[in-house]
Order: sequence, then C-alpha cells, then structure tokens
Amino acid sequence: PAPPPDNCSLFSVPAICTYLIMLSSTFRRAATAAASRSATASFARRTMAMGPASGGEISDELLAKLGSLSTQALVDGLWVMGWPAAQIDGARPLHSSHKCVGRAVTLNFVPARPDIAQDKPPGGESPEYEAFEKCGPNEVLVMSSVGPWESVGGDIKFLRLKQRNIGGLVTDGSVRDTDEIINYGFPCFSYSTTARQGPAAMQPWECNGVVSVSGVTVRPGDAIVGDQDGVVVVPAKVAEKVYSIAHGREEIEDIVKEELVKNPGPPGKFYPFMSGKIKVDSPLAKLLASKGITPENSNQFEGSADW
Repeated sequence: PAPPPDNCSLFSVPAICTYLIMLSSTFRRAATAAASRSATASFARRTMAMGPASGGEISDELLAKLGSLSTQALVDGLWVMGWPAAQIDGARPLHSSHKCVGRAVTLNFVPARPDIAQDKPPGGESPEYEAFEKCGPNEVLVMSSVGPWESVGGDIKFLRLKQRNIGGLVTDGSVRDTDEIINYGFPCFSYSTTARQGPAAMQPWECNGVVSVSGVTVRPGDAIVGDQDGVVVVPAKVAEKVYSIAHGREEIEDIVKEELVKNPGPPGKFYPFMSGKIKVDSPLAKLLASKGITPENSNQFEGSADW
C-alpha cells in the first residue's frame, strides 16, 4: 500500500485508521491469493499422484466367454502377451464344486490399530458392507487380507453375500464357519480356514481401490475367474485380447489331444507350443490345417500374432 500522506499527522486518528484499513485489506487479498494457489497446486499434485482405480469395463458377454475358459488358458494368454503373473496362488477353492467368474469388487484390510477402528465408518457404513452391496451374480468380492491365517469373515457376515447371490468370494486370507459357507452355495476361494476372529488383527478400510492379493494386482472391474487350479485375474484393459489368445489355445489343445487319443504316442510332435509362434511348416500346423485352422483365421501362428 502507499505510505501515509506527508501531511498526515501522527495524531490524526482518522488518517491513521484509514491507512490501517488499507494495509489490512492488502494483506487479506495477498493471503487469499496465496491460499488459492496452494490449494490448486495441492489438488493438482493429488490428481497426478493417483491414477483411476478401474482399468476399463467388461461386458456381460465377454465375462461369460472368459468364464468358459480354463484358468490355465487365461494364464497362458497373459503370459505370451508379456504381462506379469496373474494367478492368485494364495486362494484355493473351499469345495471341489466351486468355480467362479465375475467383475472384481475389491476390499482392502489394514492391520488393526485403535485409531483405525475409531475412524473407520461404523456399523452398516463400514467399507466391507459397502463392498457387499456392490456385489451380485456378475461380481466377485476380492478381499485383500493382512495375512494368510487372518479371518476375513464367517457365517453371519457372509449370509448377506448369499442373499446378494454373489458370483464368488476370493481372498488371500482365511474364512471361518466353513461348513455354513459351503452350505450358502456361493463359490469361495481362500488361503485356508480358521477359527480366529478377524477384527483383532485387521480392519476393513477401503472399498474398490487397487489391491494386492498374494502379490497380484487387482483393480475394480477386472475379470476374476476361478476353478480347481486356482484364481486368475484378467485385467479389464486387455480382457478382449486375452480371450482371443486363450480361446485359440484351447481350440488347438483340444485338437492335439483328440489326435493323440486316436494315434497314441509322445505329445512332443505337437506340444508344447507358444501362441503366435507356430511355424507354418511344422507338424502341428499341418494338423491344424486339416481342421481348418490356418494363419488366415488364427492368431496362433508365426507372423499372425496381433498383440
């Protein structure tokens, strides 16, 4: 602000008051501008520091097609594309009949601490119940535990999952009330079973964030497929391409197996093979050609890979 006028007496109260008001107004404007810049910069940093939780959308039709394939074929499809390990090794079927397919709804647990228990939304507003209500027949609840032997829930909590007709439950932790959960009928894949209480060791903290389950990244909306060999995560962003590769592999494997049944012998003549690397003059290529599969209509051959 401008200095007080030269003719302003030190004892001129009105002049001094006017000057102080001008000074205060200037400081307020400067402080407001600085706060605004700080808030904008903070928001920009936060926005850039965290990407979107979901990687894309998977249609019901594609979900059903992925569920028609084996977990082995899906793992192989991701592998030839160069993607990292996608099998959740810490999740095994609770019953031999359990198979699942669905879009991931994620729930992250954190180690128990008094302030975590106090600050977590209470009762029905808890993140775990938020996650439950997002689940239906085409969703699989993926629960990231703090340890393999910690309980992520039991019969009372999971009754709601039965009522929601959930597509499946997958966790790298353990479940309790095993017989009752099996009776509920929904597919369940866990590290093991336990009699422990979960709240003593961990608390549910976030619904539908990116989680790590047995070291495998799961994003909300990813396809989760489980069978007797385990659980595979198919990233939504590449789900269509993974299906194309995996489906092509299963077709070829069926043809190879049929041939070996009709003409018994060592499988090495045809198997193993790598998708996108089958040589057109190989015995396998000639066998496939006899069944109508060629580089013109399949991405499994050398030079025909489209990934």
